[in-house]
Amino acid sequence: MKKFIQEFKTFALRGNMMDMAVGVIIGGAFSSIVTSLTDNFINPILNFVTGAQAYGLSDIAGFASNFISALFNFLIMAFVLFCLLKAVNKLASLGHKKEAAAAPATKKCPYCMSEIPIAAVRCPHCTSHLMEEQNKNS
Repeated sequence: MKKFIQEFKTFALRGNMMDMAVGVIIGGAFSSIVTSLTDNFINPILNFVTGAQAYGLSDIAGFASNFISALFNFLIMAFVLFCLLKAVNKLASLGHKKEAAAAPATKKCPYCMSEIPIAAVRCPHCTSHLMEEQNKNS
């Protein structure tokens, strides 16, 4: 049973699964912005242009406030989702140890300052002998 729970945890917290969940949630929240834009701006403009309905200043203010409300709801949802994912990532990384820094694989040639392999005896760029330099450092 413990292995089953561990496998499920690995599956649920995998990067692709979390990205897909965020996409679905943000997509659902964004659809409310699109619906509000259509209901509060595009349809009233079309109704006004075609002469189907006339709007007063209070109607226009109501349309704007509805759209701004939908926009703030989206931003709040995105912020809450961001905080939630930040907490999940923090919890997921608690058990992992930081990797030690890898030993350098290259060094700089003291003569031409180009990157060369650490074990090089001669610089491939300026053809300088590096053996004396290594002996001085030892």
